[in-house]
Amino acid sequence: MAIKFQYNKTSLQSLDKQLKMRVRALPTIKNKESALRSEVKKAKEVADEFDGKLDDTLNGISDEYTPDILTVKDVNMSVKKIAGVRTPVLDQVEYEIKDFSLFNAPGWFLDGIQHVKEVVNIALEREFYMRKMELLDRARKKTTQKVNLYEKVQIPGFQEAIRKIKRFLEDEENLSKSAQKIVKTRKAMEDEA
Repeated sequence: MAIKFQYNKTSLQSLDKQLKMRVRALPTIKNKESALRSEVKKAKEVADEFDGKLDDTLNGISDEYTPDILTVKDVNMSVKKIAGVRTPVLDQVEYEIKDFSLFNAPGWFLDGIQHVKEVVNIALEREFYMRKMELLDRARKKTTQKVNLYEKVQIPGFQEAIRKIKRFLEDEENLSKSAQKIVKTRKAMEDEA
């Protein structure tokens, strides 16, 4: 990325200001990246735990269970910010149980409904953690790109531009001084003659 600048003091001040801003922001962005990286790792671990729980609980469901007895009525969620990223949090799941005859149903049926509720809760929690992981990972990638942009492109580019402007201004000043000396020497020679 070529940084556009002019060879004057105003441009030098502007570039210096932008460079200082990026240098000050870089540690904060690096900390955010590191926090996001650890949160992504935690979310992945929790999602994997829910995968294991889900497999374990699904193995315990009987084939005799009627799936349309229990339906999810509503899923209540909230939003939690992690390192500036809004992530979903599962608060509560509301179920609707259709009427059924306790006399015609097997004795384990009520326990079975509780078991299915557990399975649904685990599956929903897993989905929320997967979504959280995706959001945090996307934000981490963007933050990593910004860190790389600052470290590898912009900061060195601004430093190089500042160096070029300073050299130009120094050369211009030296030429001006040399020209003044030549004029002064000529004037002195003319005064002698």
